[in-house]
Formats: sequence, structure tokens, C-alpha cells
Amino acid sequence: MDSEDTVTAEVCDEDDVRDGELREVTVAGYPVLLVRSRTQFSALGSRCPHYGAPLSRGVLRGNRLRCPWHGSCFDVRTGDIEEYPALDCLPRFQVTVKDGKVFVTARIKDLKSGVRVKESSRRCLLNLETVLLLGGGVAALVCAETLRQEGFTGRIIMATREKHLPYDKSKLSKEMNLKPEDMYLRTAEFLDARCIEHWTQREAMSVDFQRRRVRFQNGSSQRYDHLLIATGSHPIPLEVPGADLQNICLLQTPEDSRKILELSAGRNLVIIGASFIGMEVAAFLSDKAAAVSVVEKKEFPFQNVLGPQVGGVAMKMLQEAGVTFHMKAEVSELKGKDGKVTEAVLDSGTKIPADVVVVGIGVSPSSAFLKGTSIARDSSGAILVDLRMRTSVPNVYAAGDVAAFPVALLHGQHSNIQHQQVAEAHGHVAAFNMLKEPKELRTVPFFWTTMLGKSIRYAGCGKGYTETVVKGSLEHRRFLVFYIKDGYVVAAASLNCDPMVPLIAEVLCSGKQISKDEAEACDINSIPWLAPT
Repeated sequence: MDSEDTVTAEVCDEDDVRDGELREVTVAGYPVLLVRSRTQFSALGSRCPHYGAPLSRGVLRGNRLRCPWHGSCFDVRTGDIEEYPALDCLPRFQVTVKDGKVFVTARIKDLKSGVRVKESSRRCLLNLETVLLLGGGVAALVCAETLRQEGFTGRIIMATREKHLPYDKSKLSKEMNLKPEDMYLRTAEFLDARCIEHWTQREAMSVDFQRRRVRFQNGSSQRYDHLLIATGSHPIPLEVPGADLQNICLLQTPEDSRKILELSAGRNLVIIGASFIGMEVAAFLSDKAAAVSVVEKKEFPFQNVLGPQVGGVAMKMLQEAGVTFHMKAEVSELKGKDGKVTEAVLDSGTKIPADVVVVGIGVSPSSAFLKGTSIARDSSGAILVDLRMRTSVPNVYAAGDVAAFPVALLHGQHSNIQHQQVAEAHGHVAAFNMLKEPKELRTVPFFWTTMLGKSIRYAGCGKGYTETVVKGSLEHRRFLVFYIKDGYVVAAASLNCDPMVPLIAEVLCSGKQISKDEAEACDINSIPWLAPT
């Protein structure tokens, strides 16, 4: 059968599908998602374009479908994406109901693909307007794509200090055996087809906001009409004696990831820091290094974000995989031989053999090149933006890890939240406002950490939470944790409880407040007060 062929298949009886049900059916041997909303049926691609999650296990509220794994949202009437981290839409197929039977008609090529890329405009040389995007991550990529999808025909330049196409940075610590091209989110051909210029190894050194011109490290400069600063963040280096020895690594690029993997094989690995980077690296290398030791000044991993309960579960999972933890401890010195690290000395005097050291003690916004300019930044260097991603300088926007934005769950307090999904939402909103189509950020932060084949999912913003409500069992590693502040849920985390966190994210996104009493009363197998509407 030719890929251009169209097929029609009877998939079920009309009365077999309940209102609000998500059902996976088969058309010509391919899975299709059938959705019923009252008397209307929709048929869509059945897998999330992000990582392939089965959408039949997702969350449907009205016409909005949320992925059960990582929170991407789609409009079931059109298949259009409404929330990231997925970049593409779902194909939508024709549904007809005849004599009580439901039929789906689809093109074979759409069934095979399972994704739909939005139509885009191209550049018109008569349009002299230039949008300059500093950074080559997801914030800049989504901004560029959104501009084209919304009809912008001017020049778009994405300038990055990296040498790669935009890639999935979450995989640097989760899947360290990948080649750079296996992480790429878009191909060069994809960007070329949309007339998005991609300048590699072009790091911004200064910005003249009055003249609207950026100067780069290679001596070149570029004028802009609209500027997006999406330069991301960079790892904080370790500052102790011996920190300049060889085989002491920061994780920032695909090359760093590959180097750490190769150096660690059969060797003694010490990881400084038990946040997301450190824990994911420890998990991935637990069966590859001779020994993995984690040093952390807090009592539990992930303590600042996920708290001691979830952190304790993650710690025990890795201990069972052979990882050794030195908690409430700090490295005071690194010793070496012939210029290479051999030992990590803790403040307690404990000495740990170390052939390789990975430093994961935090990151800082990459905004030093703006020092001395009029743009407003906070004490960490994050650029302050409003809900339209506008900075204090006209026609200049900021997005992603370099930006601090008003967070609804923090009552509008500015915060620097470094999640992929947040960065993509920033880029999307910035594009609309560049086009003079006012749009405000309206998203619930969502992230996940993966260790040893298990994912802990988190939605919301629990900064400053005062108590937790735990449902399920921490001991049996099937739980849902609510983070409470001022009597209401501000965030939730789960393990082996899909799609609870995406469901809560959808409720918080709708503006509904979940009280502590409601959290305490819930059953993780059936949450009526979170039922789809």
C-alpha cells in the first residue's frame, strides 16, 4: 500500500465509548487515539511526540489532553500543541459515525509518522525586520519556530556559543552514551526550510541597547529589531585546592557527557553534589564505574526541591545499586598524581579514591556579558522579565535559564526556574509579543528526573513549602507527595503513580486551588475532586 493511500476502518461501536474516555484503537495496523467529548469524537496520533508516551493514559479536561509522562498538552479538536516539552502537534484523523458504528479515515503516511509539524512561513527579502536570538537551546528554538508559524517573514538569527544544533540537554545526564546527533531536536534541513539562520560558536560579548547591536567574541556584530536573550546557565566550578587537576569535569555539553562516560568506565568516580545532575550521573554510571561516591552538604539528595522524603527514596534506590553517599559533608581538597586527580578529601578528613570527579554543585545564569548595561537583573544574575518575557529594555526579551519571571504559584514573585518545559513556554510567549500579539505566560512548571529506569515527576513550584502530605507508600516506592504552603498545594511529586502529577498540573493550570484537606482525603487510585471537567 502506498504511503499516500487513505484507509477507512471501523474501530468500535458508538455506545462502547464513554464521554471523556481516551481509547486506543487500531487503523491499518497503526495505533490511533479515539476521544469522545459528549457526542463528538476525535481521532489523533496515539503517542506523545516528545518521548512516545501512550496518550490513552493521559489526562483529558474539556478539549485539552495532557501527556501522562511529561505534561505536554494538545487540543483534541485540532491536535495542536498547547503546552511543552513536545515540539510537534498530533495528526488528526477524520471520524464518522454511521448506524452506531465509529469509523476513522486516515492517510497511511500520517499514521506512520504519528506527529504533525505546524505549517510555517518563510523569509521574504522585502521584510527587513531582524530578530536576533542569543542562545541555541529550546527557548530560542521555540521562539524561532513560533515566529515562523505565526507568519513572521523577516530575518531570524539564532546565535549560540555551542557547535551543535539545538539538542535535548536533559539527556546529557540521563543517557550519557548518546552521540550528539542522537540528541538533536531539529535537523539543519528543518531550520533551513524555515529560513532560520543558525550561527554556531558565536558567543555574545556585549550588547549596545541604544544602537540595538550585539558584538560577538569573534569580533563580528549584528544589528537587531527584536532581541531574545536565551543564553542559558553554566555550571558553578568547584573552588578548593586541587580543583585544577585533570579529570575533574563539569557537565554542560555532549562532549562533556561522553568524556565523563569514557573516563569513568571501570574507575573510581566521585560526584560532588546530589541534585539532579549528580544523581542522574550516579544512576547512569552505577553499573559502569568501579565505584561511585556522592558527596553532598545536605542530609538528603534533591533536598531543596523535592524534600527529605522523596530525596530519601532516591538515595536508597541508588544505594541498592551500589552508590555510596557521604551526606552532610563537603570536599575540602582534591589530591592528585602526575597532574591527575586521585583522591577527594572531605572536611571530616575522610579520603575517597577518585580517578574522575564530576562537579554538580549548581548553575548560574549566563548573563555576565550584560554587566554594566541598563538591563535589570537579580542578585544571581538572572534577567528580570514580566509575564510577556519583556525585560527592562524596549524590544529586548529574555527566556529560559537566564530569566527570572513572575510565578503565579509564588503570588507573582520572580523566580529563576531552570526546566526545559518552562524555557520552551518562555520562547513561545516571547515570539507572540515580538509580533505585537500580547500574550502572557500561563504555565505550571513541570519536570522529571530519571534514575535506574524510574522517573520521579514534579509539577508546580514548592519554594517555601512548610509541610507535605504523602499518599501511597514511600517504602514501596509508589507515592504521591503534595507540597503545602499556607494551607494549599503548591506542588506535587510522584513515583509509579502516573498520571497523578500531570493531572494535578492541569488542575493548578486551570486556577483551581487544592486545599490541604483535599490532599489528605484523596485516594491515589481515585481522586474525584480532580476529575476531568
